[in-house]
Amino acid sequence: MSIDKATAAKVAKLARIKVEDDALPALAEEFNMILGFIEQLNEVDVEGVKPMTSVTPQRLKRRVDQITDGDQQALVLSNAPDAREGFFAVPKVVE
Repeated sequence: MSIDKATAAKVAKLARIKVEDDALPALAEEFNMILGFIEQLNEVDVEGVKPMTSVTPQRLKRRVDQITDGDQQALVLSNAPDAREGFFAVPKVVE
C-alpha cells in the first residue's frame, strides 16, 4: 500500500491537523515509511510466542480490597463550588 499526497491530505483533514500543501509530500513519505515498518513487522514469525504485558516478568503487589475511609460526604463537598442535596451541582449543558 502506498500513500499519495491526496491520501495524506485526507488523513490530515480527518485528524484535524492543518498541513500546508508544500508539506504534503513529506507527510506522505512518512506515512509510507510507517506502513513499510508495519509490513516488516508482519513478516516476523510469532507462532508459539506468548503475548507479554511487560518486559520484566513480575506480578503486581496485591492488597485486600476493603474500604479504609468513607462517610466523608461533607468534607468532599466542602471543596465544591456548588453542592445541593449532598451532590455536586453543575450547570445545565443540554437544553
